[in-house]
Amino acid sequence: MTTGFGFINWIVLGVYLAAMLGIGAMFARKNVSAKEYFFAGGSIPWWAAGVSMIATSVSATTFLGNPAETYSGDMSFMMLNLGVPVSILITSFVFIPYFRKAQVRSAYETLEKRFDRKTRYLAACIYSAHLLLRTGILIYGPAIVLSKITGFSTTTAILICGVSTIIYTYEGGFRAVIWTDVIQFGIFFAGAAAAIAFAAGGISGGYAEASRMADEAGKFVWFRGGVDPSDARNFLSAGVAYIALDLAIRGCDQQFIQRYLSTSDTKRAQWATALSAVLGLLVSWALFMVGAYLYSYYKVHPADLPAGTDANGVFPHFILTVLPKGFSGLLVAAIFAAAMSSLTSAISALSNTTLVDFVETRRVFASETERLKTARRWVLLWGVVGVASALYASTFNASLLYTALYFTSLFTGSLLGIFLLAVAVPWARGGSAFAGAIIGMIALAICTRGLNLDIAAAEATPVIGWIANGLRLNISWPWYPVISATATVAGGMAAGMIGRK
Repeated sequence: MTTGFGFINWIVLGVYLAAMLGIGAMFARKNVSAKEYFFAGGSIPWWAAGVSMIATSVSATTFLGNPAETYSGDMSFMMLNLGVPVSILITSFVFIPYFRKAQVRSAYETLEKRFDRKTRYLAACIYSAHLLLRTGILIYGPAIVLSKITGFSTTTAILICGVSTIIYTYEGGFRAVIWTDVIQFGIFFAGAAAAIAFAAGGISGGYAEASRMADEAGKFVWFRGGVDPSDARNFLSAGVAYIALDLAIRGCDQQFIQRYLSTSDTKRAQWATALSAVLGLLVSWALFMVGAYLYSYYKVHPADLPAGTDANGVFPHFILTVLPKGFSGLLVAAIFAAAMSSLTSAISALSNTTLVDFVETRRVFASETERLKTARRWVLLWGVVGVASALYASTFNASLLYTALYFTSLFTGSLLGIFLLAVAVPWARGGSAFAGAIIGMIALAICTRGLNLDIAAAEATPVIGWIANGLRLNISWPWYPVISATATVAGGMAAGMIGRK
């Protein structure tokens, strides 16, 4: 067993970071307009867009959190992939043609064409708030590992990761985002394979024995029946309810919309999203397998794991103390790759949304050069804000995976509801869609105790107490988008019908 990061690992990590910065510099000259800067002029190959979609989805929290979930439990969150074909079909044949036909640069620009400007502003604000909150977790994950490697504080580690990402995103624009995603996907997939190989190699009997031990402990259990909405790990919650969240991400998230619009046509955008689904299943399985094999390894070598190490700390400890020099550098680079891929996509999407949905609705640019300069400034600003969000996220003690999924699911349901009203409810208008979104957010806040109602005081009035207690549902996070999306659509339809009458 080895300790310390070592010179060779620093070389590996340094080469990776230098390569990412080099790619940003390489594409800087091609960004002659805001369209080139945010959409690569529609020249991205479909397969690269598909790889980029899954690369940006696999954040460092996933890279660290999935193994931790299996190590402490099982693979039941694999069921999140069961509903993906449904969301892929809806996205491919409803949302992608809708955005491509509208010839927009922002998902929320379509809402002004369909409804009105205030609905566009509301949707863009909801999306920006959700992505900003989640971005902090995306940087915090690798900062945990880097701080343990170097002895730096978590703050210093966050700054190293954040600043590196901001530089190449600022310079290279969306081309740099896509092609670094492709490289980063290869790195973190290779890193997961290396972790599995060395964990199995450290056990007498290799893969067969490691698999047997994990299987006996129930680590390979991936399917759980049941319909209890309070349990996120059963078929109804993870297999069915999660469809709403996946559809919201694939159909309404500017990060994905940018990739659809960066390809040459609708068909290639559809191929890209289908490829991302296949790769997502493969990566999810590989990372859960890492956790299963780590369980077997430390079952054989319990003395190698310090007492009190929580599930989130097992994988980083394995990287630093078990893997040979060079391979541990690869794994740390993989964690950086996962984080930087998600962060650069978030920065680009937030900047594009800000420019198109807020700045350009109030300002006319004198030239394309001026528009491009403004776009770069927003990339820089959102990068700084994202780093600040990460510093705040470092105060959390909850599971990385749960925290990230909570932030993702909290706001996306109302956003999905607005778009469903736009494409499926002909009589919905701007006022009804706006009202529906507010109703959806209020409904979610009430059902998840978000309004923090004083039940004890409410019970003094029997009717109010009964309503308050009845609406405090014991539900798991996959149901949050279902509740808010359903309430948004229902509220919007009702308001639309009232408006017609």
